[in-house]
Amino acid sequence: MAQANKKAGQAEFELAITRIFNAPRSLVFKVWSAPEHLMRWWGPKDFTCTLARTDFRPGGAWRTSIRSPEGTDHGARGVYREIVEPERLVFTFAWDDGSETLVTVTFEDHNGRTKLTFRQAPFETVESRDSHQEGWGECLDRLEAYLASAPAT
Repeated sequence: MAQANKKAGQAEFELAITRIFNAPRSLVFKVWSAPEHLMRWWGPKDFTCTLARTDFRPGGAWRTSIRSPEGTDHGARGVYREIVEPERLVFTFAWDDGSETLVTVTFEDHNGRTKLTFRQAPFETVESRDSHQEGWGECLDRLEAYLASAPAT
């Protein structure tokens, strides 16, 4: 019983989002790996990605900055922990003024489309998790729109 309660409590502080993209898995994976792609979709609705740097290898660092419609910049950074092309990405994520979380993104072939599963944890509060769910949801909406226009190479 205590183990079940512990798992339920942990789930409360984990964000999980699943989406199906109308693009091949290799392309969906690629647009997570290169700055020129990240610049086009990284960030919530109406935000602009002003910086994307990646050292795309296990142990390599990444950094982004997004600008709100009001002109406020928000920097984020992390380190790639695991890269299994085109199946899985694991990296740390932290806002410049925030605590670190671990993000795991899996990419599964889904009849020529891609099933993406995004997980991020742990969050310090449910409110923080929910705020990230909204932001990442809008980010994935932007990714979907970008994939519709992205070159297949």
